[in-house]
Amino acid sequence: MINIPGLFFFRHPYRKFSIVVNGGPYSHQAPLSAYHFARAILDQGHEIYRVFFYHDGVYTANSAIAPPQDEPDIRKLWAEFAQNNQVDLVVCVAAALRRGILDETEAKRYEKTSAGLDKVFTISGLGQLIDAGLNADRLVTFGA
Repeated sequence: MINIPGLFFFRHPYRKFSIVVNGGPYSHQAPLSAYHFARAILDQGHEIYRVFFYHDGVYTANSAIAPPQDEPDIRKLWAEFAQNNQVDLVVCVAAALRRGILDETEAKRYEKTSAGLDKVFTISGLGQLIDAGLNADRLVTFGA
């Protein structure tokens, strides 16, 4: 069992989790901590319903991020995790638009020259966050 304080529910039978990531990938520990938490959840035989990126957490989905070689590529970690485990990664559309992170549809809609959302992530509204909370046994938030 992973040793993270407060994770007493790992002793319980199967649980379904949703995760909210509010902090940016290189200004806050939230995306990397949430990633390690998500891996631990699956390692314990639980399920992840959805990961929702909100506020500065949407920067995690920016395909233009190029961290130095001695730092983890947090976007890539999440993308590979989602592909390998069929986990739904959703980015808040309002938070993403404010921060210039658009998918191809939004880029065309706002007449922008490029889209910067990694293709593994889906851009959507707060309804997806509400749905994530309703369909999970636990909704865990990382970041302020």
